[in-house]
Amino acid sequence: MQVDSPTNSKVQFALKQLEFARHYSTQLIDSIEEEHWFCIPEGCVTHLAWQIGHLSMAQYMLTLFRVRGRQNDDEKFIPRKFLKKFLKGTEPDADQKSYPTAAEILEVFMKTHDRVITELATFSDEQLVEPVIMPYAVEPTQLGSILFCSHHEMLHAGQIGLLRRRLGYAPLNK
Repeated sequence: MQVDSPTNSKVQFALKQLEFARHYSTQLIDSIEEEHWFCIPEGCVTHLAWQIGHLSMAQYMLTLFRVRGRQNDDEKFIPRKFLKKFLKGTEPDADQKSYPTAAEILEVFMKTHDRVITELATFSDEQLVEPVIMPYAVEPTQLGSILFCSHHEMLHAGQIGLLRRRLGYAPLNK
C-alpha cells in the first residue's frame, strides 16, 4: 500500500518533472555561445533568445499565474514587458535590438524557475484542483497545467536542439 507523503504527492512529481526539463534545457542552452543567441539559421524560424524568453513566460503563466494569479512582486523577476515580448503567437525577430540582452533573458529564465519551484513546493495536491482550460496534461486542473509546463519545456528543448545543430554544433555527449 502506498502511503501519501510529500515525496509521493502529485505536486512533488510535477516539481521533479519541471526540474528534469529545466536541467535538460539548460544543458542545451549552456552549450551555445552567446554570439549565436539571436541567429536564425537557414531553414529555421526561431532563435535561442526567443526560445528562452518564451520558456520563461510559459513557465510563469502555466504555473504561478494559473495557481495564484499575478502578484505585484512578480514584476521583480518577470516584468510585464518581458511577458508580452515572448507570448504564444509572437514571432522571433532577427533584430537583436528589439530584445533584452542575452544576460537579461537568462536571468529572467533562472529567476522565474527558482520562484516557481519555491512557491509550488508549498502547495498540496488538494490545493491545486481548480479547473483550467487548455493547455494542461493529465487532468484539467491547476496541477494539470503544472504538469503540462514540463511537457512544453521539453518540446522547446527539441527546438533548441535543432537550432544547435543548424548553427553547426555537434550533438551533446552528456
